[in-house]
Amino acid sequence: MRDNCIDSFLAQEFGKSQNYNEIKNVLFSEFNVKKGLRNEDGTGVRVGLTKVSDVVGYDIVDGVKTNVDGKLYYRGYSLNDLVNGSAKSVRGYEEVMFLLLFGFLPNKVELDNFSKVFRSMYALPNGFFESVLLRNPGKNLMNVLQNAVLTLYNYDDEPDNVDVFSTLLKGLRISAFLPVIMCYAYQAKRHYFNNDSLIIHYPDEKLSMAENILQMLRVDQKFSKNEAALLDTILVLHADHGGGNNSTFTNVVVSSTGTDIYSTIAASIGSLKGPKHGGANISVVQMMKAVKDEIGITTDEKKIRTVVNRLLDKDFYDCSGLIYGFGHAVYTITDPRAELLREYCEVVAKDKDRLDEYHFYEVFEKTVKKVVFERKGTTISSNVDLYSGFAYNMLGIPEDLYTPLFVVARNIGWVAHNVENKLYDGRIMRPATKYVGELHEYTAFKDR
Repeated sequence: MRDNCIDSFLAQEFGKSQNYNEIKNVLFSEFNVKKGLRNEDGTGVRVGLTKVSDVVGYDIVDGVKTNVDGKLYYRGYSLNDLVNGSAKSVRGYEEVMFLLLFGFLPNKVELDNFSKVFRSMYALPNGFFESVLLRNPGKNLMNVLQNAVLTLYNYDDEPDNVDVFSTLLKGLRISAFLPVIMCYAYQAKRHYFNNDSLIIHYPDEKLSMAENILQMLRVDQKFSKNEAALLDTILVLHADHGGGNNSTFTNVVVSSTGTDIYSTIAASIGSLKGPKHGGANISVVQMMKAVKDEIGITTDEKKIRTVVNRLLDKDFYDCSGLIYGFGHAVYTITDPRAELLREYCEVVAKDKDRLDEYHFYEVFEKTVKKVVFERKGTTISSNVDLYSGFAYNMLGIPEDLYTPLFVVARNIGWVAHNVENKLYDGRIMRPATKYVGELHEYTAFKDR
Protein backbone atom coordinates (compact mmCIF):
# COMPACT_ATOMS: atom_id res chain seq x y z
CA MET A 1 0.00 0.00 0.00
CA ARG A 2 1.18 3.52 -0.75
CA ASP A 3 1.81 5.86 2.18
CA ASN A 4 -1.38 7.87 1.65
CA CYS A 5 -3.42 4.65 1.45
CA ILE A 6 -1.78 3.36 4.63
CA ASP A 7 -2.51 6.63 6.43
CA SER A 8 -6.13 6.60 5.24
CA PHE A 9 -6.69 3.01 6.35
CA LEU A 10 -5.11 3.54 9.77
CA ALA A 11 -7.03 6.79 10.31
CA GLN A 12 -10.29 5.01 9.51
CA GLU A 13 -9.57 2.15 11.90
CA PHE A 14 -8.42 4.55 14.60
CA GLY A 15 -11.69 6.45 14.23
CA LYS A 16 -13.66 3.23 14.73
CA SER A 17 -11.56 2.37 17.77
CA GLN A 18 -13.01 5.30 19.74
CA ASN A 19 -16.30 3.37 19.94
CA TYR A 20 -14.56 0.62 21.89
CA ASN A 21 -11.84 2.28 23.95
CA GLU A 22 -13.38 5.29 25.72
CA ILE A 23 -12.68 5.59 29.44
CA LYS A 24 -15.40 7.84 30.82
CA ASN A 25 -14.27 10.59 33.14
CA VAL A 26 -16.59 9.42 35.92
CA LEU A 27 -14.56 6.20 36.24
CA PHE A 28 -11.54 8.13 37.51
CA SER A 29 -13.59 9.34 40.47
CA GLU A 30 -15.28 5.98 40.98
CA PHE A 31 -11.96 4.15 41.33
CA ASN A 32 -10.15 7.06 43.03
CA VAL A 33 -7.55 7.28 40.26
CA LYS A 34 -5.67 10.57 40.11
CA LYS A 35 -5.33 11.96 36.59
CA GLY A 36 -1.72 12.93 35.96
CA LEU A 37 -0.92 11.78 39.51
CA ARG A 38 -2.65 14.90 40.83
CA ASN A 39 -5.17 15.28 43.62
CA GLU A 40 -8.40 17.22 43.12
CA ASP A 41 -6.85 20.39 44.62
CA GLY A 42 -3.92 20.24 42.20
CA THR A 43 -1.39 18.89 44.66
CA GLY A 44 0.73 15.97 43.55
CA VAL A 45 0.25 12.36 44.63
CA ARG A 46 3.26 11.37 46.71
CA VAL A 47 5.29 8.65 45.03
CA GLY A 48 8.47 8.61 47.11
CA LEU A 49 10.69 10.17 49.74
CA THR A 50 13.70 12.40 49.06
CA LYS A 51 16.31 14.52 50.79
CA VAL A 52 17.67 15.99 47.55
CA SER A 53 15.37 18.98 47.14
CA ASP A 54 11.99 20.40 48.07
CA VAL A 55 9.58 22.61 46.12
CA VAL A 56 7.19 24.68 48.24
CA GLY A 57 4.32 26.62 46.70
CA TYR A 58 1.53 26.10 49.21
CA ASP A 59 0.79 24.99 52.77
CA ILE A 60 -1.98 22.70 53.95
CA VAL A 61 -3.71 24.60 56.78
CA ASP A 62 -6.54 22.73 58.56
CA GLY A 63 -6.80 20.49 55.53
CA VAL A 64 -7.07 23.40 53.09
CA LYS A 65 -4.50 24.22 50.41
CA THR A 66 -3.19 27.72 51.17
CA ASN A 67 -1.06 29.71 48.71
CA VAL A 68 2.34 30.97 49.89
CA ASP A 69 5.40 32.56 48.29
CA GLY A 70 7.42 29.90 46.52
CA LYS A 71 10.55 28.39 48.00
CA LEU A 72 13.06 25.92 46.58
CA TYR A 73 15.52 24.04 48.76
CA TYR A 74 18.56 22.04 47.70
CA ARG A 75 19.46 19.57 50.46
CA GLY A 76 17.63 21.84 52.91
CA TYR A 77 19.39 25.04 51.85
CA SER A 78 17.33 27.89 50.41
CA LEU A 79 17.96 28.50 46.72
CA ASN A 80 17.98 32.23 47.44
CA ASP A 81 20.80 31.82 49.96
CA LEU A 82 22.80 29.57 47.62
CA VAL A 83 22.51 31.98 44.68
CA ASN A 84 23.13 35.13 46.70
CA GLY A 85 25.96 33.44 48.59
CA SER A 86 27.82 32.93 45.33
CA ALA A 87 26.76 36.28 43.86
CA LYS A 88 28.53 37.18 40.61
CA SER A 89 30.47 33.91 40.87
CA VAL A 90 31.13 31.55 37.98
CA ARG A 91 31.50 28.55 40.32
CA GLY A 92 28.09 28.55 41.96
CA TYR A 93 26.97 25.61 39.85
CA GLU A 94 29.96 23.52 40.85
CA GLU A 95 29.15 24.19 44.51
CA VAL A 96 25.53 23.14 43.92
CA MET A 97 26.66 19.99 42.08
CA PHE A 98 28.71 19.02 45.12
CA LEU A 99 25.81 19.78 47.45
CA LEU A 100 23.25 17.78 45.47
CA LEU A 101 25.54 14.77 45.11
CA PHE A 102 26.97 14.61 48.63
CA GLY A 103 24.39 16.39 50.78
CA PHE A 104 26.59 19.01 52.42
CA LEU A 105 28.25 22.29 51.50
CA PRO A 106 31.94 21.98 50.62
CA ASN A 107 34.67 24.05 52.22
CA LYS A 108 37.21 25.78 49.96
CA VAL A 109 39.58 22.81 49.73
CA GLU A 110 36.74 20.38 48.98
CA LEU A 111 35.25 22.66 46.32
CA ASP A 112 38.66 23.27 44.72
CA ASN A 113 39.32 19.54 44.54
CA PHE A 114 35.85 18.79 43.21
CA SER A 115 36.19 21.47 40.53
CA LYS A 116 39.54 20.06 39.50
CA VAL A 117 38.17 16.53 39.24
CA PHE A 118 35.02 17.59 37.39
CA ARG A 119 36.85 19.78 34.90
CA SER A 120 39.31 16.97 34.17
CA MET A 121 36.35 15.04 32.73
CA TYR A 122 35.46 17.60 30.02
CA ALA A 123 37.27 15.91 27.12
CA LEU A 124 35.09 13.56 25.06
CA PRO A 125 36.28 10.00 24.37
CA ASN A 126 38.70 9.66 21.46
CA GLY A 127 36.88 9.68 18.13
CA PHE A 128 33.48 10.47 19.66
CA PHE A 129 33.14 13.90 18.08
CA GLU A 130 34.02 12.73 14.58
CA SER A 131 32.10 9.45 14.53
CA VAL A 132 29.01 10.39 16.55
CA LEU A 133 28.42 14.13 16.17
CA LEU A 134 30.02 15.09 12.86
CA ARG A 135 28.83 12.08 10.90
CA ASN A 136 25.33 12.12 12.35
CA PRO A 137 24.22 15.76 12.65
CA GLY A 138 20.62 16.26 13.68
CA LYS A 139 17.99 18.91 13.16
CA ASN A 140 16.73 18.62 16.74
CA LEU A 141 19.53 18.82 19.28
CA MET A 142 17.53 17.11 22.03
CA ASN A 143 17.42 13.99 19.89
CA VAL A 144 21.14 14.36 19.23
CA LEU A 145 21.78 14.54 22.98
CA GLN A 146 19.74 11.39 23.53
CA ASN A 147 21.62 9.52 20.84
CA ALA A 148 24.98 10.77 22.10
CA VAL A 149 24.28 9.72 25.70
CA LEU A 150 23.17 6.26 24.57
CA THR A 151 26.30 5.96 22.42
CA LEU A 152 28.52 6.80 25.40
CA TYR A 153 27.52 3.36 26.68
CA ASN A 154 29.82 1.88 24.04
CA TYR A 155 32.79 3.91 25.33
CA ASP A 156 32.41 2.64 28.90
CA ASP A 157 34.44 -0.41 30.00
CA GLU A 158 31.70 -1.36 32.48
CA PRO A 159 28.52 0.26 31.15
CA ASP A 160 26.16 -2.06 33.04
CA ASN A 161 27.78 -1.51 36.42
CA VAL A 162 24.92 0.11 38.33
CA ASP A 163 26.26 0.06 41.87
CA VAL A 164 25.80 3.31 43.74
CA PHE A 165 29.31 4.76 43.51
CA SER A 166 29.66 3.71 39.88
CA THR A 167 26.35 5.44 39.10
CA LEU A 168 27.56 8.63 40.79
CA LEU A 169 30.87 8.56 38.93
CA LYS A 170 29.32 7.84 35.53
CA GLY A 171 26.64 10.46 36.11
CA LEU A 172 29.22 13.10 36.97
CA ARG A 173 31.23 12.23 33.88
CA ILE A 174 28.10 12.55 31.72
CA SER A 175 27.49 15.98 33.30
CA ALA A 176 30.97 17.01 32.18
CA PHE A 177 30.41 15.67 28.66
CA LEU A 178 26.98 17.20 28.06
CA PRO A 179 28.00 20.87 27.57
CA VAL A 180 30.69 19.82 25.09
CA ILE A 181 28.32 17.49 23.23
CA MET A 182 25.69 20.25 23.12
CA CYS A 183 28.06 22.88 21.71
CA TYR A 184 29.65 20.51 19.19
CA ALA A 185 26.24 19.21 18.06
CA TYR A 186 25.09 22.77 17.50
CA GLN A 187 28.18 23.62 15.44
CA ALA A 188 27.69 20.44 13.38
CA LYS A 189 24.07 21.36 12.72
CA ARG A 190 25.04 24.87 11.59
CA HIS A 191 27.69 23.42 9.31
CA TYR A 192 25.58 20.72 7.65
CA PHE A 193 22.15 22.33 7.53
CA ASN A 194 22.98 26.06 7.33
CA ASN A 195 26.21 25.80 5.30
CA ASP A 196 28.10 27.77 7.96
CA SER A 197 31.79 27.37 8.64
CA LEU A 198 32.61 24.64 11.15
CA ILE A 199 34.43 26.17 14.11
CA ILE A 200 35.25 23.94 17.06
CA HIS A 201 36.79 25.13 20.33
CA TYR A 202 38.08 22.62 22.84
CA PRO A 203 36.85 22.84 26.44
CA ASP A 204 39.29 24.49 28.84
CA GLU A 205 39.93 22.84 32.20
CA LYS A 206 40.72 26.24 33.72
CA LEU A 207 37.12 27.36 33.11
CA SER A 208 33.84 26.58 34.83
CA MET A 209 30.95 24.99 32.98
CA ALA A 210 29.28 28.34 32.29
CA GLU A 211 32.52 29.89 31.04
CA ASN A 212 33.22 26.89 28.82
CA ILE A 213 29.78 26.99 27.21
CA LEU A 214 30.27 30.64 26.27
CA GLN A 215 33.80 30.21 24.91
CA MET A 216 32.87 27.07 22.94
CA LEU A 217 29.89 28.80 21.31
CA ARG A 218 31.55 32.10 20.41
CA VAL A 219 33.90 32.44 17.47
CA ASP A 220 36.18 34.81 19.40
CA GLN A 221 35.80 32.77 22.65
CA LYS A 222 35.39 36.00 24.62
CA PHE A 223 32.84 36.70 27.37
CA SER A 224 32.45 39.05 30.31
CA LYS A 225 32.45 38.11 33.97
CA ASN A 226 28.81 39.22 34.28
CA GLU A 227 27.79 37.10 31.30
CA ALA A 228 29.41 34.00 32.79
CA ALA A 229 27.87 34.78 36.20
CA LEU A 230 24.39 35.05 34.64
CA LEU A 231 24.74 31.72 32.85
CA ASP A 232 26.16 30.11 36.00
CA THR A 233 23.11 31.37 37.90
CA ILE A 234 20.78 29.91 35.27
CA LEU A 235 22.49 26.53 35.66
CA VAL A 236 22.04 26.73 39.45
CA LEU A 237 18.34 27.61 39.10
CA HIS A 238 17.73 24.60 36.85
CA ALA A 239 19.89 22.06 38.70
CA ASP A 240 16.98 20.31 40.41
CA HIS A 241 13.30 20.71 41.14
CA GLY A 242 12.20 17.91 43.42
CA GLY A 243 11.65 14.23 42.74
CA GLY A 244 8.18 14.65 41.25
CA ASN A 245 8.94 16.59 38.07
CA ASN A 246 8.44 14.46 35.00
CA SER A 247 12.03 14.02 33.84
CA THR A 248 13.40 13.24 37.31
CA PHE A 249 10.58 10.81 37.98
CA THR A 250 11.28 9.23 34.60
CA ASN A 251 14.94 8.80 35.54
CA VAL A 252 14.11 7.06 38.80
CA VAL A 253 11.41 4.87 37.24
CA VAL A 254 13.72 3.66 34.47
CA SER A 255 16.66 3.27 36.86
CA SER A 256 14.54 1.15 39.22
CA THR A 257 14.57 -1.65 36.62
CA GLY A 258 18.33 -2.01 37.15
CA THR A 259 19.25 -0.69 33.71
CA ASP A 260 22.35 1.40 32.94
CA ILE A 261 22.60 5.12 33.63
CA TYR A 262 22.93 5.95 29.94
CA SER A 263 19.43 4.59 29.34
CA THR A 264 17.99 6.47 32.31
CA ILE A 265 19.46 9.82 31.27
CA ALA A 266 18.39 9.33 27.65
CA ALA A 267 14.85 8.67 28.90
CA SER A 268 14.94 11.85 31.00
CA ILE A 269 16.11 13.88 28.01
CA GLY A 270 13.15 12.56 26.03
CA SER A 271 10.86 13.70 28.85
CA LEU A 272 12.45 17.14 29.08
CA LYS A 273 12.06 17.67 25.33
CA GLY A 274 8.28 17.90 25.69
CA PRO A 275 6.67 21.36 25.43
CA LYS A 276 4.82 20.77 28.73
CA HIS A 277 8.15 20.33 30.51
CA GLY A 278 11.56 21.61 29.38
CA GLY A 279 10.37 22.79 25.99
CA ALA A 280 8.13 25.43 27.59
CA ASN A 281 10.85 28.09 27.38
CA ILE A 282 10.60 28.11 23.57
CA SER A 283 6.85 28.78 23.79
CA VAL A 284 7.57 31.82 25.98
CA VAL A 285 10.17 33.19 23.57
CA GLN A 286 7.87 32.84 20.59
CA MET A 287 4.92 34.41 22.42
CA MET A 288 6.98 37.36 23.66
CA LYS A 289 8.31 37.94 20.15
CA ALA A 290 4.72 38.12 18.90
CA VAL A 291 3.81 40.56 21.69
CA LYS A 292 6.78 42.82 20.89
CA ASP A 293 5.91 42.73 17.19
CA GLU A 294 2.34 43.74 18.05
CA ILE A 295 2.90 46.59 20.54
CA GLY A 296 6.66 47.19 20.52
CA ILE A 297 9.04 47.21 23.47
CA THR A 298 7.02 49.45 25.73
CA THR A 299 6.22 50.04 29.40
CA ASP A 300 2.79 51.48 28.58
CA GLU A 301 0.60 49.37 30.86
CA LYS A 302 -2.52 50.18 28.84
CA LYS A 303 -1.04 48.67 25.66
CA ILE A 304 0.27 45.66 27.55
CA ARG A 305 -3.06 45.16 29.32
CA THR A 306 -4.83 45.10 25.96
CA VAL A 307 -2.62 42.36 24.57
CA VAL A 308 -2.80 40.36 27.82
CA ASN A 309 -6.61 40.40 27.64
CA ARG A 310 -6.44 39.32 24.01
CA LEU A 311 -4.20 36.40 24.97
CA LEU A 312 -6.63 35.33 27.67
CA ASP A 313 -9.59 35.78 25.29
CA LYS A 314 -7.96 33.47 22.72
CA ASP A 315 -7.72 36.39 20.31
CA PHE A 316 -3.94 36.62 19.89
CA TYR A 317 -0.84 34.55 19.19
CA ASP A 318 -1.83 30.85 19.20
CA CYS A 319 -5.38 31.53 20.46
CA SER A 320 -4.96 28.95 23.22
CA GLY A 321 -5.95 31.26 26.06
CA LEU A 322 -2.60 30.55 27.71
CA ILE A 323 0.05 33.08 28.67
CA TYR A 324 3.32 31.17 28.55
CA GLY A 325 5.80 31.88 31.31
CA PHE A 326 3.04 32.08 33.93
CA GLY A 327 1.52 29.49 36.21
CA HIS A 328 3.15 26.44 37.73
CA ALA A 329 2.15 23.01 38.99
CA VAL A 330 3.38 23.84 42.52
CA TYR A 331 4.16 27.55 42.85
CA THR A 332 1.10 29.70 43.44
CA ILE A 333 2.25 33.25 44.24
CA THR A 334 5.92 33.42 43.25
CA ASP A 335 8.52 31.17 41.64
CA PRO A 336 11.82 31.82 43.47
CA ARG A 337 13.77 30.98 40.32
CA ALA A 338 11.95 33.68 38.35
CA GLU A 339 12.52 36.21 41.14
CA LEU A 340 16.27 35.51 41.19
CA LEU A 341 16.65 35.39 37.42
CA ARG A 342 14.86 38.71 37.01
CA GLU A 343 17.38 40.32 39.37
CA TYR A 344 20.40 38.86 37.59
CA CYS A 345 19.04 39.75 34.15
CA GLU A 346 19.04 43.41 35.12
CA VAL A 347 22.83 43.41 35.56
CA VAL A 348 23.54 42.08 32.07
CA ALA A 349 20.74 44.16 30.51
CA LYS A 350 22.50 47.25 31.83
CA ASP A 351 25.84 46.07 30.39
CA LYS A 352 24.25 45.47 26.98
CA ASP A 353 22.12 48.63 26.89
CA ARG A 354 18.91 46.59 26.93
CA LEU A 355 17.29 48.01 30.05
CA ASP A 356 14.26 49.14 27.99
CA GLU A 357 13.53 45.53 27.10
CA TYR A 358 14.17 44.42 30.68
CA HIS A 359 11.65 46.96 32.00
CA PHE A 360 9.16 45.81 29.34
CA TYR A 361 9.39 42.27 30.77
CA GLU A 362 8.92 43.65 34.29
CA VAL A 363 5.77 45.58 33.40
CA PHE A 364 4.42 42.67 31.34
CA GLU A 365 4.87 40.35 34.32
CA LYS A 366 3.12 42.74 36.74
CA THR A 367 0.29 43.38 34.31
CA VAL A 368 -0.41 39.70 33.69
CA LYS A 369 -0.65 39.10 37.43
CA LYS A 370 -3.04 42.05 37.86
CA VAL A 371 -5.28 41.09 34.95
CA VAL A 372 -5.52 37.42 35.96
CA PHE A 373 -6.45 38.39 39.52
CA GLU A 374 -9.06 40.89 38.28
CA ARG A 375 -10.61 38.37 35.90
CA LYS A 376 -10.37 35.17 37.92
CA GLY A 377 -9.78 36.25 41.51
CA THR A 378 -6.73 34.01 41.73
CA THR A 379 -3.02 34.67 42.05
CA ILE A 380 -0.65 33.46 39.38
CA SER A 381 3.11 33.31 39.49
CA SER A 382 5.51 33.98 36.70
CA ASN A 383 7.82 31.01 36.24
CA VAL A 384 11.48 30.69 35.39
CA ASP A 385 10.71 30.36 31.67
CA LEU A 386 9.52 33.98 31.45
CA TYR A 387 13.02 35.39 31.93
CA SER A 388 15.23 32.49 30.80
CA GLY A 389 14.70 33.16 27.08
CA PHE A 390 15.48 36.85 27.55
CA ALA A 391 18.62 35.91 29.48
CA TYR A 392 19.77 33.46 26.80
CA ASN A 393 19.12 36.04 24.09
CA MET A 394 21.26 38.63 25.88
CA LEU A 395 24.02 36.00 26.11
CA GLY A 396 23.79 35.34 22.37
CA ILE A 397 22.71 31.75 22.92
CA PRO A 398 20.62 30.46 19.98
CA GLU A 399 17.10 29.09 20.52
CA ASP A 400 18.28 25.65 19.44
CA LEU A 401 20.15 25.43 22.75
CA TYR A 402 17.49 26.67 25.19
CA THR A 403 16.13 23.22 26.07
CA PRO A 404 19.49 21.41 25.74
CA LEU A 405 20.86 23.87 28.31
CA PHE A 406 18.10 22.71 30.63
CA VAL A 407 19.44 19.17 30.18
CA VAL A 408 22.99 20.32 30.92
CA ALA A 409 21.86 21.92 34.18
CA ARG A 410 19.36 19.27 35.31
CA ASN A 411 21.47 16.17 34.73
CA ILE A 412 23.15 16.50 38.13
CA GLY A 413 19.73 16.49 39.79
CA TRP A 414 18.76 13.35 37.89
CA VAL A 415 21.96 11.66 39.08
CA ALA A 416 21.39 12.71 42.71
CA HIS A 417 17.86 11.26 42.75
CA ASN A 418 19.04 8.13 40.91
CA VAL A 419 21.71 7.50 43.56
CA GLU A 420 19.32 8.25 46.42
CA ASN A 421 16.72 5.82 45.10
CA LYS A 422 19.31 3.08 44.72
CA LEU A 423 20.46 3.60 48.29
CA TYR A 424 17.15 3.87 50.11
CA ASP A 425 14.44 2.28 47.98
CA GLY A 426 15.81 -0.13 45.41
CA ARG A 427 12.52 -1.70 44.34
CA ILE A 428 11.32 -1.68 40.76
CA MET A 429 8.57 0.90 40.39
CA ARG A 430 5.37 -0.79 39.35
CA PRO A 431 2.27 1.30 39.98
CA ALA A 432 -1.11 -0.38 39.51
CA THR A 433 -3.85 0.42 37.03
CA LYS A 434 -7.50 -0.64 37.24
CA TYR A 435 -8.99 -2.45 34.25
CA VAL A 436 -12.37 -0.89 33.42
CA GLY A 437 -13.09 -2.57 30.09
CA GLU A 438 -15.63 -5.30 29.44
CA LEU A 439 -14.89 -9.02 29.13
CA HIS A 440 -15.72 -10.61 25.76
CA GLU A 441 -16.28 -14.07 24.38
CA TYR A 442 -13.74 -14.87 21.66
CA THR A 443 -15.19 -14.99 18.12
CA ALA A 444 -13.44 -17.28 15.68
CA PHE A 445 -11.83 -15.53 12.71
CA LYS A 446 -14.18 -17.13 10.20
CA ASP A 447 -17.24 -15.85 12.09
CA ARG A 448 -16.22 -12.20 12.44
